[in-house]
Amino acid sequence: MYRFTSTGRLVTTLLIVFALVFVSARLTLSVAQNTPIVIVTSQDTSPYQEVVTGFRRYLEQQRIEGPVLVYSLQNDLAATKALLSTTKKEGARLFLTVGSQATHLALQEAGETPVIACMVVNSAEVQKATNATGVNIDFPIETQLQWLQRFLPERKTVGILYNPKENQEKVEEAFKVARALGLKLVARPVDTPQSLPDALESLANDADVLWGFTDKTVLSPQTAEPILLFSFRHRIPFTGLSSSWVKAGALYALDRDYIDLGAQCGEIAVKVLQGVRAGSLPPVAPRKVTYAVNLKTAQHMKVDITPSLLEGAQHVFQ
Repeated sequence: MYRFTSTGRLVTTLLIVFALVFVSARLTLSVAQNTPIVIVTSQDTSPYQEVVTGFRRYLEQQRIEGPVLVYSLQNDLAATKALLSTTKKEGARLFLTVGSQATHLALQEAGETPVIACMVVNSAEVQKATNATGVNIDFPIETQLQWLQRFLPERKTVGILYNPKENQEKVEEAFKVARALGLKLVARPVDTPQSLPDALESLANDADVLWGFTDKTVLSPQTAEPILLFSFRHRIPFTGLSSSWVKAGALYALDRDYIDLGAQCGEIAVKVLQGVRAGSLPPVAPRKVTYAVNLKTAQHMKVDITPSLLEGAQHVFQ
């Protein structure tokens, strides 16, 4: 008959412990993989869809398994709120939000679940949250002004319209960056959309280019027409916020590669899934610059766009 020695009992005990740990780890991994990653978008338009595509594609490349649920506020806000509330109770590995409205809602509903926010106009809410980070929609101010110099090297006085309640700190930073680049910034505060026409006219003799500075009060679908009409009437080029502004008449606009934007969020998500606390990662800017140009506007403004800039454009409107 075989008798256990003390060494034999120890080895047997260790094998049982290792087996239990292995089974427990497999069960934990299985539960984690079955807990969904939740995507919430503010809209269903092409840029938002491309971000989702880029994000999911990156997760697949990294072999991140498990269900991915996609909700859109555009389709049904009330239903999406209810679904998010249910998801919060049942658990989620993390949230990806695309757009400011989706981010605001998810931060209310996420609890302690990590939130990766994308295409957010103002990142203050994300920065305050201990469980959130992401990729902003805006490029750094220095990047924007350097591109302005590439397109309009002879125009040194840059007009800017902004709501002080929203963008005072960013405008103060812009003054410093512009000065370092040899540009003069002329800023006009706009408290309400109704005060926009007077602010625009005050720049007619003081600025030779109008910088499309992201601001919910100043730049919106409702204010696009008066801004572009002012630009055409005074032959003061306006730099838009996206290719849709360029199509409507802006001289050019920096834009994002939205597929890459999604992949960028995917990279952050993988770090979070591997244990990095989301709130320890500061929000970052889009890493890839694309741009669109309107040749008809350039001709009207008597602006020569260099061949290299035209060749590099993602969209050229004529």
